[in-house]
Amino acid sequence: MSITLILVIITSGISYYAFNNYSLMEKMILNPYKVTKRNEYYRFITSGFVHADFGHLIFNMLSLWFVGDGIERLFGMLFGPNGTFYYLFLYIVGIIVSDIPTYLKHRTNSNYNSLGASGGVSAVLFAALLFAPLMEICLYFFICMPGFIFGILFLGYSFYEGRRGRSYVNHSAHMYGAIFGMVFMAVVYPAAVPNFFQQILSWRLF
Repeated sequence: MSITLILVIITSGISYYAFNNYSLMEKMILNPYKVTKRNEYYRFITSGFVHADFGHLIFNMLSLWFVGDGIERLFGMLFGPNGTFYYLFLYIVGIIVSDIPTYLKHRTNSNYNSLGASGGVSAVLFAALLFAPLMEICLYFFICMPGFIFGILFLGYSFYEGRRGRSYVNHSAHMYGAIFGMVFMAVVYPAAVPNFFQQILSWRLF
């Protein structure tokens, strides 16, 4: 069983249980004020395993499944037995790092909460896009485009929704997770950077 599938199963199970258990949701969600006052730093990780609703959960888990499985295999080829560690590090630390700016911004706001695996998923997605920017990504299975174009649109949407700030979904985590994912890939596999630009320059619309 792949690590990606295990992450999908665990996250889906915990999220589903938390939908019907507000007490568990409250304990796992990222509340920067409680992190500060109670030193509940575990929330940086646990918030990545709960979601706002089924739509939020399904989008994140489908994205992780479609992209994560490929990155997991890639890391296995590049780093051998250490590939699993690299992959888990990318995903888990992506969740943590993507929430740090949110924590710093809202640490005195007791009413602010956020949740979701978006930071980790974005880290995995954009690590993949740095390695293969021309890979085809499809929205709703039929609107397909090169990965780097999807990445631009995705970040633009995340920035817009993050500025609106009207839900528990931490849209700003998409951006910071994406940055972390690209930096991580560039550090562990430097050849991805020149290859990225070579692939972009070779792309033709028609």
